[in-house]
Amino acid sequence: MRHVREIIEPQLVIEGAGVLLRRSFGPNRANRFDPFLLFDHFAFNDPLEGPILGFPTHPHRGIETVTYMLEGNVRHRDSLGNAGVIGPGDVQWMTSGRGILHEEMPRRGPAGVIQGFQLWVNLPAAQKMSAPRYQEIAADSIPAFEQDGARVRLVAGTFAGRTGPVTEIAAQPIYLDVRLEAGAGFRLPLPSRHTAVAYVFEGRGSFASGAENETLDAPPRMVVLEGGEEVQAQASAETPMRFMLMAGAPFGEPIVPYGPFVMNTEDEIRQALAELRSGTFVTESAI
Repeated sequence: MRHVREIIEPQLVIEGAGVLLRRSFGPNRANRFDPFLLFDHFAFNDPLEGPILGFPTHPHRGIETVTYMLEGNVRHRDSLGNAGVIGPGDVQWMTSGRGILHEEMPRRGPAGVIQGFQLWVNLPAAQKMSAPRYQEIAADSIPAFEQDGARVRLVAGTFAGRTGPVTEIAAQPIYLDVRLEAGAGFRLPLPSRHTAVAYVFEGRGSFASGAENETLDAPPRMVVLEGGEEVQAQASAETPMRFMLMAGAPFGEPIVPYGPFVMNTEDEIRQALAELRSGTFVTESAI
């Protein structure tokens, strides 16, 4: 069983054109969550967050960005000429590889709400300069099923004999949206060396922790799990619980993060910045 190692309270940060986000962790040379680099929760439903702003054109290199929408949508376009809308339940898994320029602009849904997550996944050194690519997954293409009071949406990886639609990712990720009814439990076998974290954003419940369960009373919280062969979660007897569960194989490589770039050496970061200044970061641009 995987015990709880740490519980992280997301911190408010500002990114893009003044977007206020709740960040559980971000890129850091210590690379504690290898292969995961960043997890942000964005919403525009509280006056504290101010007007709806977005993420104007910006570069990425050496990482994969994963957008998962709950409510509202994000309109995107990039230097390859791609454009579209990520709506409720949709996923965009973008492999930036050697480099891409893109923009992401959130819009409210019919209920006036925006809510979603962005996850950054590292690329191994051998793939950091690969060709950029997208996996755009519509909501109705994501397997969703119920099991003993647990409703699971499977974005990537394998669970209960089913495989998610996102494939060919070096980190061998498992990415699930799990909703537990009050009192319901959830169990997921995992390779023992996979890093595993769970972002609890609704309700109340617990994850196995030593001799007793670690109860989460005030979401959102990021739960960092120790090594082991199985994740166990339990909603409280009175309240449902919902969380995003992420697991992946660590690469064990040094990283050098710099804003939207994550490479393996400082020289590679300097090269990316030089290419941005010289206009050679992307060979063709539709933006």
